Amino acid sequence: MHLLTPILAQASENKAAIGALAALGAVFFLAMLAVALVTLVGMWKVFTKAGQPGWAVLIPIYNIIVLLRIAGLQWYWVFAPFVAIIPILGWIAYIVWAVWVHHRISTRFGQGVGFTVGLTLLSPIFWLILGFGSAKYVGEQPAQA
Repeated sequence: MHLLTPILAQASENKAAIGALAALGAVFFLAMLAVALVTLVGMWKVFTKAGQPGWAVLIPIYNIIVLLRIAGLQWYWVFAPFVAIIPILGWIAYIVWAVWVHHRISTRFGQGVGFTVGLTLLSPIFWLILGFGSAKYVGEQPAQA
């Protein structure tokens, strides 16, 4: 009987560790779900401010096409993120593309480079600020004399 005691003690310790990991995983999942929902709500509002259907944010690929339309870019730029399948260089190209699209969206709402940085690094918060804030969609700005 003395031989089984350490094995049973080890099993109960593993159960506690597995339970702790499961709880941590559940908390992480709920946090990511909250971030996704906040981002969707902010983007929905931005889409409607720009005169696009808000529900478009829920449809994969189509939401990128609408986002590009808001940014004033052609629809075929939707294929640019797929270069990310190329190791390293593809990811760099994807990051450049994302910053470029965020900058186009920022300027079309009358915001500057600082807002582009915020939209790129803290997307959920800045989508909410852009959607529910006082920024108006101005589209293409005419050249100043």
